[in-house]
Amino acid sequence: MAEAISSDLSTKHLSSYLNDHLAGAVAALELVEHLARNYPDTTLESFFADLHADISADQDVLRDLLHTFEAKESTVRKAGAWLAEKVGRAKFGLNENDVSGTGLLEALEGLAMGITGKQLLWRALAAASEVLPQLRGLDYEQLEQRALEQRGRVDQKQLAAAREAFKPAND
Repeated sequence: MAEAISSDLSTKHLSSYLNDHLAGAVAALELVEHLARNYPDTTLESFFADLHADISADQDVLRDLLHTFEAKESTVRKAGAWLAEKVGRAKFGLNENDVSGTGLLEALEGLAMGITGKQLLWRALAAASEVLPQLRGLDYEQLEQRALEQRGRVDQKQLAAAREAFKPAND
C-alpha cells in the first residue's frame, strides 16, 4: 500500500514537472513564431522557423511522456505561459525588422535560458528512468545533444544581436 501511494505521488510530481516544461515550450513557440514573422525574408526568419521545428519536436516528446503516465496537459499552465510570453514580448519592444535594439538580444537570451532548462530536463529524466521504468526507451542523450545544438545556434544569434545592439552610432 505504501509503495502504491509513493508511486502515485512520484507520478503526480512527474506530471507537474512535465507540465511545467510543456508550458515553457508553449511560451517558446509563441515567441519564436512572433520573431519569425518579425523578420520576414531574412536569415532570422529561416533561423526561427528551424528553431520552431526543433521545439515542436521536443514538445511532442513531452506530450507523449504525459500520455504514458495517463496525465493531462495543464491548460492553466499553458495559458499562463502564453500570457507570460505576450508580456515578455511587450517588454522586449520588438519592432518589425529591427535588429539594432536590445529587444532581439533579450528575446534570444530568454530562449537560451529556456533551452538550457530543457537540456536539464532531459538529463533529469535520464536519471529518473533508472528508478521509473515508464521513462525508459527514450534516447535522452540524443535529446540533450539536440538541446545543446539549439543552444549553440541561439548563442551565435545572441552574440550577433549584442554586437549590433551595442555598436557605436557612428558605425
